[in-house]
Amino acid sequence: MISMEETLSIDLIYIFAYFLGGLVFAVGPFVVVHLLAARGTRNYAHKTDQFIECGMDPIGDAWIRYSAVYYLYALVFVAFAVDVLFLIPVALVYNRVNDFVMRDFVEMFIFVGILSLVIVYAWMKGIFEWKRRKPTTSS
Repeated sequence: MISMEETLSIDLIYIFAYFLGGLVFAVGPFVVVHLLAARGTRNYAHKTDQFIECGMDPIGDAWIRYSAVYYLYALVFVAFAVDVLFLIPVALVYNRVNDFVMRDFVEMFIFVGILSLVIVYAWMKGIFEWKRRKPTTSS
């Protein structure tokens, strides 16, 4: 039989190993990137004042205006991602509770119906249409 002190020491070893593994996963990528990073390439190319290292010279200003359609599209995506996160647990426990099967089905049908109305509304407003602007030429 294992004594209480031995159990405590084994538990402490597990906690320490878990902590060490977490530390390796948190700090390890930084160490690997530091060891594998190219040295002195930006200084040779005289690009030390640039904020990014994509290899291309930046063209124009970084502060450009995006259309509101991008944000609306992102909001619709986030809304449906959250709704899928709601529907997965409901679908997993749907057959386990036999008391309110019809009520649960009607509630899920109403929920998915409201989501469908959101898609139809967004479609009618033209959120899913990507209209290209003609580039303006400045003289």
